[in-house]
Amino acid sequence: MGLFDFAADIGKKVFGIGDADAAEQVQREIEVVNPGVSNLEVSMDGDACTLTGSCESAAAKEKTILVAGNVLGVGSVNADNLTSPEPIAEEEDQYYVIESGDTLWGIAAKTMGNGAKYTEIFEANKEVIQDPDKIFPGQKIRIPNS
Repeated sequence: MGLFDFAADIGKKVFGIGDADAAEQVQREIEVVNPGVSNLEVSMDGDACTLTGSCESAAAKEKTILVAGNVLGVGSVNADNLTSPEPIAEEEDQYYVIESGDTLWGIAAKTMGNGAKYTEIFEANKEVIQDPDKIFPGQKIRIPNS
């Protein structure tokens, strides 16, 4: 359950590929949006990011993983040492990788059966999507259970 794959060549640019302080910059990116994680430690080995810390909920854990994974240069996130009070229920989680031409309305219509539920997708991903009108191909987001 601990390894999540992402597209390393897509995402928010916060460091140069191979930067010595890449882990520090990924950690700063997570802390800025504060998804509900404490005692956070981030390490990088190439494009592999490892997260350690305590999350207040399974949703906070998912958001922490998504923030790290949606950083340009991060190809995978290992969250084996990122704890939460309740485990992430993998069979219930739904993730979506944004494709060219997608809108949050369209994603909501496709995944939730109602485009007007795009606000629920936005709220569930505020740490990754700062503006609902600005989503990018390759971003991985959570689709909330309705």
